[in-house]
Amino acid sequence: LDFIRKIFGTKSERDVKRIAPLVDQVNALETHIQALTPEDFLKKTQELRDRLSGGAKLDDLIPEAFALVREAGKRALNMRHFDEQIIGAIVLHEGKISEMKTGEGKTLVATLAAYLNALTGRGVHVVTVNDYLAKRDCFWMTPVFKYLGLTVGFVQHDMSNADRRAAYA
Repeated sequence: LDFIRKIFGTKSERDVKRIAPLVDQVNALETHIQALTPEDFLKKTQELRDRLSGGAKLDDLIPEAFALVREAGKRALNMRHFDEQIIGAIVLHEGKISEMKTGEGKTLVATLAAYLNALTGRGVHVVTVNDYLAKRDCFWMTPVFKYLGLTVGFVQHDMSNADRRAAYA
């Protein structure tokens, strides 16, 4: 078994190798995205939505969408997504589990996949383990999503039904 792993690598290593070209595409767009004005970010969000309506697939939008979120993170929070965080977000977008240790930026990773999937207009839910984290992370990441033209909300166990409906909307 070790011999086979040495030749072919582990499943995780193969996945990272498969995803690496997408990360390179995100990185290649960084200079272009840095030149955009805040208003351009709102226009780009609408442009990506229009491309989806025109038949593009979410996977086709990953490089540009992630480059936009990366720059929004830099501008709104002074936090730049690392390549490893982009890999984690692609894994999340693919519906898989991305394991990260405390302090490796799970909350920031979620902004990438959440933005991409929010472009469909169907809404995105980021689930966390408790009410405190849900509220904290919502407030912490709201500036990134607002920069990109999205609205956010959070749900707590003691919310009224009206407040829950508003948050889910």
